[in-house]
Amino acid sequence: MKNIAFIINPISGSKDTQNAKRKLPKLIMQTLDQEQWLPNIFFTEYAGHASELAYQYARMGFDAVVAVGGDGTINEVARGLRDTKTALGIIPMGSGNGFARHLNIPMRPNKAIEMLNHSEPISVDYGLANGKLFVSTCGTGFDAVIADHFAGSNKRGFTTYIQSVLKDVFSYEPQTYRLVGDGLDVTHTAFLITFANANQWGNNAIIAPKASMQDGLMDIMVMSKHAILGSASLALRLFAGSIDDSHFMDTLRAKEITLERENAAPFHIDGDPVEMEKDIHIRIVPDGLRVLVEKRF
Repeated sequence: MKNIAFIINPISGSKDTQNAKRKLPKLIMQTLDQEQWLPNIFFTEYAGHASELAYQYARMGFDAVVAVGGDGTINEVARGLRDTKTALGIIPMGSGNGFARHLNIPMRPNKAIEMLNHSEPISVDYGLANGKLFVSTCGTGFDAVIADHFAGSNKRGFTTYIQSVLKDVFSYEPQTYRLVGDGLDVTHTAFLITFANANQWGNNAIIAPKASMQDGLMDIMVMSKHAILGSASLALRLFAGSIDDSHFMDTLRAKEITLERENAAPFHIDGDPVEMEKDIHIRIVPDGLRVLVEKRF
Protein backbone atom coordinates (compact mmCIF):
# COMPACT_ATOMS: atom_id res chain seq x y z
CA MET A 1 0.00 0.00 0.00
CA LYS A 2 1.19 3.48 -0.92
CA ASN A 3 0.00 6.66 0.75
CA ILE A 4 -1.56 9.24 -1.55
CA ALA A 5 -3.16 12.58 -0.70
CA PHE A 6 -5.60 14.55 -2.85
CA ILE A 7 -5.54 18.32 -2.36
CA ILE A 8 -8.63 19.88 -3.93
CA ASN A 9 -8.87 23.60 -4.67
CA PRO A 10 -12.64 24.24 -4.52
CA ILE A 11 -12.56 27.62 -6.32
CA SER A 12 -10.36 27.05 -9.39
CA GLY A 13 -11.96 26.72 -12.83
CA SER A 14 -15.49 27.49 -14.00
CA LYS A 15 -18.72 27.19 -11.99
CA ASP A 16 -19.38 23.78 -13.53
CA THR A 17 -15.88 22.63 -12.56
CA GLN A 18 -16.35 23.90 -9.01
CA ASN A 19 -19.63 21.98 -8.74
CA ALA A 20 -17.93 18.83 -10.06
CA LYS A 21 -15.28 19.04 -7.35
CA ARG A 22 -17.89 18.62 -4.65
CA LYS A 23 -18.58 15.14 -6.04
CA LEU A 24 -14.91 14.30 -6.53
CA PRO A 25 -14.23 12.52 -3.21
CA LYS A 26 -16.88 9.92 -4.10
CA LEU A 27 -15.40 9.53 -7.61
CA ILE A 28 -11.92 9.09 -6.15
CA MET A 29 -13.07 6.37 -3.78
CA GLN A 30 -14.93 4.59 -6.60
CA THR A 31 -12.13 4.81 -9.18
CA LEU A 32 -8.82 4.66 -7.31
CA ASP A 33 -7.23 1.22 -6.90
CA GLN A 34 -7.35 0.97 -3.13
CA GLU A 35 -5.33 -2.24 -3.12
CA GLN A 36 -2.48 -0.07 -4.37
CA TRP A 37 -3.24 3.36 -2.86
CA LEU A 38 -4.36 4.48 0.60
CA PRO A 39 -6.09 7.85 -0.07
CA ASN A 40 -6.42 11.01 2.03
CA ILE A 41 -8.65 13.80 0.67
CA PHE A 42 -8.59 17.47 1.69
CA PHE A 43 -10.11 20.71 0.38
CA THR A 44 -7.97 23.85 0.62
CA GLU A 45 -9.32 26.74 2.68
CA TYR A 46 -7.11 29.69 1.73
CA ALA A 47 -4.33 30.80 -0.61
CA GLY A 48 -1.13 28.93 0.18
CA HIS A 49 -2.92 26.12 2.01
CA ALA A 50 -2.07 23.59 -0.71
CA SER A 51 1.66 24.32 -0.29
CA GLU A 52 1.43 23.82 3.47
CA LEU A 53 -0.43 20.54 3.12
CA ALA A 54 1.90 19.21 0.40
CA TYR A 55 4.95 20.07 2.49
CA GLN A 56 3.48 18.23 5.49
CA TYR A 57 2.68 15.15 3.41
CA ALA A 58 6.19 15.10 1.95
CA ARG A 59 7.65 15.31 5.47
CA MET A 60 5.40 12.39 6.46
CA GLY A 61 6.85 10.31 3.64
CA PHE A 62 3.76 10.13 1.43
CA ASP A 63 4.39 8.48 -1.93
CA ALA A 64 2.28 10.99 -3.87
CA VAL A 65 0.27 14.18 -3.48
CA VAL A 66 -2.33 14.95 -6.16
CA ALA A 67 -3.15 18.54 -7.07
CA VAL A 68 -6.81 18.91 -8.05
CA GLY A 69 -7.24 22.22 -9.82
CA GLY A 70 -5.44 24.32 -12.41
CA ASP A 71 -1.88 25.47 -12.93
CA GLY A 72 -2.08 27.71 -9.87
CA THR A 73 -3.01 24.77 -7.64
CA ILE A 74 -0.28 22.63 -9.22
CA ASN A 75 2.18 25.44 -8.55
CA GLU A 76 1.20 25.55 -4.88
CA VAL A 77 1.49 21.79 -4.43
CA ALA A 78 4.81 21.72 -6.32
CA ARG A 79 6.20 24.31 -3.91
CA GLY A 80 5.61 21.88 -1.08
CA LEU A 81 7.00 18.86 -2.94
CA ARG A 82 10.03 20.25 -4.80
CA ASP A 83 13.34 18.54 -4.08
CA THR A 84 11.63 15.66 -2.24
CA LYS A 85 10.90 12.04 -3.14
CA THR A 86 7.12 12.58 -2.98
CA ALA A 87 5.61 12.59 -6.46
CA LEU A 88 3.11 15.13 -7.78
CA GLY A 89 -0.08 13.73 -9.25
CA ILE A 90 -2.58 15.81 -11.21
CA ILE A 91 -6.33 15.87 -11.74
CA PRO A 92 -6.72 18.88 -14.06
CA MET A 93 -9.75 20.93 -13.07
CA GLY A 94 -8.67 24.51 -13.73
CA SER A 95 -9.13 27.09 -16.46
CA GLY A 96 -6.16 26.34 -18.72
CA ASN A 97 -4.45 23.18 -17.40
CA GLY A 98 -1.26 23.85 -19.37
CA PHE A 99 1.07 21.72 -17.22
CA ALA A 100 -1.27 18.71 -17.38
CA ARG A 101 -1.77 19.06 -21.13
CA HIS A 102 2.02 19.14 -21.70
CA LEU A 103 2.31 15.86 -19.79
CA ASN A 104 -0.69 14.27 -21.57
CA ILE A 105 -2.68 13.94 -18.35
CA PRO A 106 -6.33 13.11 -19.23
CA MET A 107 -8.66 16.10 -18.95
CA ARG A 108 -11.61 14.05 -17.66
CA PRO A 109 -11.34 13.56 -13.87
CA ASN A 110 -12.29 9.87 -13.95
CA LYS A 111 -9.65 9.16 -16.60
CA ALA A 112 -7.02 11.13 -14.66
CA ILE A 113 -7.80 9.06 -11.55
CA GLU A 114 -7.64 5.84 -13.56
CA MET A 115 -4.23 6.90 -14.87
CA LEU A 116 -2.95 7.06 -11.29
CA ASN A 117 -3.63 3.34 -11.03
CA HIS A 118 -1.06 2.61 -13.76
CA SER A 119 1.31 5.54 -13.42
CA GLU A 120 5.02 5.95 -12.78
CA PRO A 121 7.08 8.89 -11.44
CA ILE A 122 9.42 10.80 -13.71
CA SER A 123 11.78 13.63 -12.81
CA VAL A 124 11.10 17.02 -14.41
CA ASP A 125 12.58 20.50 -14.14
CA TYR A 126 11.02 23.50 -12.45
CA GLY A 127 11.91 27.16 -12.67
CA LEU A 128 12.57 30.02 -10.26
CA ALA A 129 11.92 33.69 -10.98
CA ASN A 130 13.52 35.77 -8.22
CA GLY A 131 13.04 32.71 -6.04
CA LYS A 132 9.38 32.17 -6.93
CA LEU A 133 8.69 28.70 -8.33
CA PHE A 134 7.05 28.10 -11.69
CA VAL A 135 6.28 24.75 -13.29
CA SER A 136 4.98 25.80 -16.72
CA THR A 137 5.67 29.39 -17.76
CA CYS A 138 6.33 32.83 -16.44
CA GLY A 139 6.62 36.09 -18.30
CA THR A 140 6.09 39.78 -18.83
CA GLY A 141 4.35 41.91 -21.40
CA PHE A 142 0.91 41.51 -22.87
CA ASP A 143 0.26 38.01 -21.47
CA ALA A 144 1.07 39.26 -17.97
CA VAL A 145 -1.38 42.16 -18.40
CA ILE A 146 -4.09 39.70 -19.45
CA ALA A 147 -3.26 37.42 -16.51
CA ASP A 148 -3.76 40.39 -14.20
CA HIS A 149 -7.13 41.26 -15.73
CA PHE A 150 -8.23 37.61 -15.82
CA ALA A 151 -7.42 37.14 -12.14
CA GLY A 152 -9.64 40.09 -11.28
CA SER A 153 -12.60 38.84 -13.32
CA ASN A 154 -15.69 37.37 -11.71
CA LYS A 155 -15.90 34.80 -14.51
CA ARG A 156 -13.36 32.13 -15.40
CA GLY A 157 -12.83 29.96 -18.44
CA PHE A 158 -11.45 30.24 -21.96
CA THR A 159 -14.17 32.63 -23.20
CA THR A 160 -13.37 35.16 -20.48
CA TYR A 161 -9.68 34.94 -21.35
CA ILE A 162 -10.33 35.63 -25.05
CA GLN A 163 -12.57 38.57 -24.17
CA SER A 164 -9.73 40.09 -22.13
CA VAL A 165 -7.31 39.62 -25.03
CA LEU A 166 -9.62 41.28 -27.56
CA LYS A 167 -10.29 44.18 -25.21
CA ASP A 168 -6.62 45.12 -24.74
CA VAL A 169 -4.65 43.80 -27.70
CA PHE A 170 -4.89 46.93 -29.86
CA SER A 171 -4.10 49.43 -27.10
CA TYR A 172 -1.13 47.64 -25.52
CA GLU A 173 2.24 49.39 -25.92
CA PRO A 174 5.29 47.08 -26.20
CA GLN A 175 8.17 47.63 -23.77
CA THR A 176 11.95 47.34 -24.14
CA TYR A 177 13.74 44.50 -22.32
CA ARG A 178 17.31 43.28 -21.97
CA LEU A 179 18.16 39.61 -21.49
CA VAL A 180 21.59 38.92 -19.99
CA GLY A 181 23.27 35.66 -18.99
CA ASP A 182 24.26 32.19 -20.16
CA GLY A 183 26.11 33.64 -23.14
CA LEU A 184 23.26 35.97 -24.11
CA ASP A 185 23.09 39.75 -24.10
CA VAL A 186 20.21 40.93 -26.26
CA THR A 187 17.78 43.83 -26.18
CA HIS A 188 14.25 43.59 -27.60
CA THR A 189 11.27 45.87 -27.78
CA ALA A 190 8.74 43.10 -27.36
CA PHE A 191 5.01 42.54 -27.22
CA LEU A 192 5.67 39.82 -24.65
CA ILE A 193 8.42 37.54 -23.37
CA THR A 194 7.57 34.07 -22.06
CA PHE A 195 10.01 31.87 -20.15
CA ALA A 196 8.82 28.32 -20.78
CA ASN A 197 9.50 25.09 -18.95
CA ALA A 198 6.32 23.55 -20.43
CA ASN A 199 5.20 24.09 -23.98
CA GLN A 200 1.98 26.03 -23.40
CA TRP A 201 0.09 28.63 -21.43
CA GLY A 202 -2.98 26.37 -21.28
CA ASN A 203 -6.03 25.45 -23.37
CA ASN A 204 -3.55 24.13 -25.97
CA ALA A 205 -2.19 27.63 -26.64
CA ILE A 206 1.30 26.33 -27.43
CA ILE A 207 3.68 29.26 -26.95
CA ALA A 208 6.91 27.17 -26.88
CA PRO A 209 6.42 24.15 -29.14
CA LYS A 210 9.86 22.65 -28.53
CA ALA A 211 10.03 23.23 -24.76
CA SER A 212 10.98 20.21 -22.67
CA MET A 213 10.66 19.71 -18.92
CA GLN A 214 13.63 17.37 -18.92
CA ASP A 215 16.40 19.25 -20.75
CA GLY A 216 17.58 21.59 -17.98
CA LEU A 217 16.75 24.61 -20.16
CA MET A 218 14.03 27.20 -20.53
CA ASP A 219 12.74 28.26 -23.93
CA ILE A 220 12.58 32.06 -24.03
CA MET A 221 9.90 33.14 -26.50
CA VAL A 222 10.16 36.77 -27.58
CA MET A 223 7.21 38.15 -29.55
CA SER A 224 8.01 41.14 -31.75
CA LYS A 225 6.70 44.62 -31.06
CA HIS A 226 5.08 44.35 -34.51
CA ALA A 227 3.09 41.25 -33.52
CA ILE A 228 -0.21 43.10 -33.91
CA LEU A 229 0.40 43.17 -37.67
CA GLY A 230 0.41 39.40 -37.75
CA SER A 231 -2.09 38.77 -34.96
CA ALA A 232 -4.38 36.51 -37.04
CA SER A 233 -1.57 34.26 -38.27
CA LEU A 234 0.03 34.22 -34.82
CA ALA A 235 -3.24 33.08 -33.24
CA LEU A 236 -3.53 30.25 -35.77
CA ARG A 237 0.08 29.22 -35.24
CA LEU A 238 -0.34 29.38 -31.45
CA PHE A 239 -2.97 26.64 -31.50
CA ALA A 240 -1.33 24.71 -34.34
CA GLY A 241 1.95 24.37 -32.40
CA SER A 242 4.00 26.27 -34.96
CA ILE A 243 4.32 29.77 -33.50
CA ASP A 244 8.10 29.40 -33.32
CA ASP A 245 8.15 29.36 -37.15
CA SER A 246 6.69 32.88 -37.33
CA HIS A 247 9.02 35.75 -38.21
CA PHE A 248 7.30 37.66 -35.39
CA MET A 249 8.85 35.25 -32.85
CA ASP A 250 12.42 34.72 -31.64
CA THR A 251 13.37 31.65 -29.61
CA LEU A 252 16.29 31.67 -27.17
CA ARG A 253 17.38 28.96 -24.73
CA ALA A 254 19.21 29.26 -21.43
CA LYS A 255 19.70 27.64 -18.05
CA GLU A 256 19.46 31.02 -16.36
CA ILE A 257 18.93 34.59 -17.46
CA THR A 258 18.35 38.04 -15.99
CA LEU A 259 15.49 40.08 -17.41
CA GLU A 260 16.16 43.81 -17.15
CA ARG A 261 13.14 46.07 -17.58
CA GLU A 262 12.80 49.83 -17.91
CA ASN A 263 10.14 49.88 -15.19
CA ALA A 264 8.38 47.46 -12.89
CA ALA A 265 5.46 46.04 -14.87
CA PRO A 266 2.99 43.13 -14.72
CA PHE A 267 4.56 39.68 -14.44
CA HIS A 268 2.89 36.29 -14.24
CA ILE A 269 3.90 32.93 -12.85
CA ASP A 270 1.96 29.96 -14.19
CA GLY A 271 -0.77 32.34 -15.33
CA ASP A 272 -1.21 34.11 -11.98
CA PRO A 273 -0.14 37.77 -11.62
CA VAL A 274 2.61 38.41 -9.06
CA GLU A 275 4.38 41.44 -7.65
CA MET A 276 7.93 41.41 -8.95
CA GLU A 277 11.00 43.64 -8.90
CA LYS A 278 12.09 45.56 -12.01
CA ASP A 279 14.93 43.12 -12.75
CA ILE A 280 14.19 39.41 -12.54
CA HIS A 281 16.64 36.51 -12.36
CA ILE A 282 15.14 33.36 -13.87
CA ARG A 283 16.70 29.91 -13.74
CA ILE A 284 15.84 26.27 -14.27
CA VAL A 285 16.34 23.66 -11.53
CA PRO A 286 16.96 20.33 -13.31
CA ASP A 287 15.12 17.21 -12.12
CA GLY A 288 13.80 19.02 -9.07
CA LEU A 289 10.26 17.62 -9.14
CA ARG A 290 8.83 14.11 -9.45
CA VAL A 291 5.55 13.79 -11.37
CA LEU A 292 3.20 10.85 -11.93
CA VAL A 293 2.55 10.17 -15.62
CA GLU A 294 1.18 7.32 -17.73
CA LYS A 295 3.36 4.25 -17.28
CA ARG A 296 5.35 3.39 -20.38
CA PHE A 297 5.12 -0.34 -21.03
